[in-house]
Amino acid sequence: MRLGELIPAPYRLLAKGVSLVVLVGGSVAITWQVQDWRYGSQLAEQGRLQTETLNQITLASAEQQRAEQDKRLALEQRLAISEQTHYRALSDVQRDQGRLRDRLATADLRLSVLLDATTGAGNGSVSATTATGGVVHGPTRAELDPAHAQRIIAITDTGDRGLIALQACQAYLQGLMVKKP
Repeated sequence: MRLGELIPAPYRLLAKGVSLVVLVGGSVAITWQVQDWRYGSQLAEQGRLQTETLNQITLASAEQQRAEQDKRLALEQRLAISEQTHYRALSDVQRDQGRLRDRLATADLRLSVLLDATTGAGNGSVSATTATGGVVHGPTRAELDPAHAQRIIAITDTGDRGLIALQACQAYLQGLMVKKP
């Protein structure tokens, strides 16, 4: 006699149903577990790819920032050199102008202007003066009053400063134009 024959039919049917439910439930649980592993690995791969992408973006951003800082540093260095050159030229001109003013003030130097040789004496022209005992060879010249000479020197000083500032601006703009693509 077999074990199945000893158990009444309704219980056997119930046992078969329970076995079937256990088998179906187990297969569903296994299916869910497989799905979980598969989706878990897909999510892990997506997370890894996203992390790699974010790292690449961060590295590219840092490299771009370094490049911009290098550009800014190079521009600051060019500007410092340009400013030093401008300052040196300006101080040289100021020193030369100061010496010239001092020489004019001490009568060590006199400014003179050329007179038109075609105009005759006595018709409103300025008479030429020469040093005592000296003979002037060449064009006729007239000495300027020291106060007028000082004003002329002041005007040329202002003009020289303007020209130096203009040259500095032009050098700056040329430097910017060379660096642009």
